[in-house]
Amino acid sequence: MKYFGAHVSAAGGTQHAPVNAHALAATAFALFTKNQRQWVAKPLAQAETEAFRAACRENGYTPAQILPHDSYLINLGHPEEEGLRKSREAFIEEMRRCEQLGLDRLNFHPGSHLKQISEEESLDRIAASIDLALEATSGVTAVIENTAGQGSNLGFRFEQLAYLIERVSDKSRVGICIDTCHAFAAGYDLRTAAACEETFAELDRIVGLQYLRGMHLNDAMKPLGSRVDRHAPLGDGEIGWECFRYIARDSRFDGIPLILETPDESRWAAEIAALKAFAEE
Repeated sequence: MKYFGAHVSAAGGTQHAPVNAHALAATAFALFTKNQRQWVAKPLAQAETEAFRAACRENGYTPAQILPHDSYLINLGHPEEEGLRKSREAFIEEMRRCEQLGLDRLNFHPGSHLKQISEEESLDRIAASIDLALEATSGVTAVIENTAGQGSNLGFRFEQLAYLIERVSDKSRVGICIDTCHAFAAGYDLRTAAACEETFAELDRIVGLQYLRGMHLNDAMKPLGSRVDRHAPLGDGEIGWECFRYIARDSRFDGIPLILETPDESRWAAEIAALKAFAEE
């Protein structure tokens, strides 16, 4: 079964996210478990975690349908020791919040070398950071999101994702999330069914689709290989509708959260409805 949703607001408490998703007729959702632009958050109260779990039950969401996202401030490949320490502590805290909420995965951007250390050294720091987080928590999978390769961001090549997985000790608790806009910006064509077939075959060969724990479904504002991360509504960008029809109809993408991060929230319900219709073709 396909799980289609969007990254919905959790303003006022995480318990509001499942309600907001249900209002879109979504069968999946993403959320931030804290303010994504602040390092420190008030600890989750037991009342909130219980309310979140109850709201998920009432609205029909299981952990397999939910893809929480960590803070944008975190850089697990930071070249400076203080920045790395702060990022690792924040990431572990994000993993623990997922544990408290009964969630089984956490999506994150791998990190950036900031043009101060080599790509390989930064990737090694990211892998070591993941290991530390897995050792400090239980039951939550670290889900590495591919990036557009903008600036000094790593994880834009499938080989870099494979490099990280290879170096993580517990392979059972590491996975990937593929963002279609990021992949396209990084140079992976998705404009036709044939292009999608080739790109996902390359992903399977280099990383392995068994590691796929979620996807972000976004059209791209900028051309193929631009290395610029600018999302567009489905069908309005450089990728076009065929990619999303392909994903919706392919059983390899069943059973994981397929999440919209498109810029016009007023179109989310219609985009979700379109994806559902493709899945039924």
